[in-house]
Amino acid sequence: MSITIQEAIKKNILILDGAMGTMLQRYNFSEEDFRGERFKDFPHPLKGNNDLLSITQPQAIRDVHAAYYEAGADIVETNTFSGTTIGMADYFLEDLVYELNYESAKLAREVADEFTAKNPDKPRFVAGSIGPTNRTASMSPDVNDPGYRAVTFDDLRIAYKQQVEALMDGGCDLLLVETIFDTLNAKAALFAIEEVKDDRNIDIPIMVSGTITDASGRTLSGQTVEAFLISVSHIPLLSVGFNCALGADLLKPYLKTLAQHTSFNVSAHPNAGLPNAFGQYDETPEQTQAFIKEYLDDNLINIIGGCCGTTPDHIRLIAEVAKDYKPRVAPVLA
Repeated sequence: MSITIQEAIKKNILILDGAMGTMLQRYNFSEEDFRGERFKDFPHPLKGNNDLLSITQPQAIRDVHAAYYEAGADIVETNTFSGTTIGMADYFLEDLVYELNYESAKLAREVADEFTAKNPDKPRFVAGSIGPTNRTASMSPDVNDPGYRAVTFDDLRIAYKQQVEALMDGGCDLLLVETIFDTLNAKAALFAIEEVKDDRNIDIPIMVSGTITDASGRTLSGQTVEAFLISVSHIPLLSVGFNCALGADLLKPYLKTLAQHTSFNVSAHPNAGLPNAFGQYDETPEQTQAFIKEYLDDNLINIIGGCCGTTPDHIRLIAEVAKDYKPRVAPVLA
């Protein structure tokens, strides 16, 4: 009988993978590489559509997943951060959304199963990555028309539902609604997940991860840590946490507030510091490890990984230090 993620998270701090995009940049894929044979005559540019690589360069995606599992990750995320009809509209590939998510999940599942078979005492899990889309449901993109919305709740719900169905069909163990800068978008994703769970009469664990965008300590749509937490606590979650935008050092106070106010498990996958003038991340694996050790010393986390700029080397050092600690014990809330 295989161990579920709910059982695993009680025993150990679970390690999430690092950045997919950072690793894919190393391949320097050309427009031709993104297209592959199948899309060689496609009338629109496809370079930069990383999700498409699950179909056109599956070995590269497989290798990135394997590198993170090799580094000690318990959970890898599918290559589906932009995998909705809304995200794919930029590339005129809306029709491909089901296949993109299904194939991405299937790739990650195959690699996970290979690693679990090699070491059954360390089961590997696949999280279906559900990104925020490039539109906001609660704010106007037009400063001259504050009442305008580029997307509605229903647009998002329908798009997310299609993504969720494909991720589950492809074999995900859990779903990760991440990089939430607009909580209304996240609520649409959570609503869609609940719909699919009801339709299929099954349950699937959900991780929710918001993004504190700057030193104001708020999400882009203006919520504080506590407000964000209250907004997503209406359904049982495997975990709630933060990722992206900030490095581990700057994220810590917000994570602390979160950990004090929730009985859910807490996750974090910070960036490798802040980007330099060229958009590169300079924080070394050793620096990241030292910051994460502070999280562990303060009993803040149950799931820890990396976002932009992090690599298997960062994850290896995070896993090394985390193995000596017990998972965070949630406070008893009045």
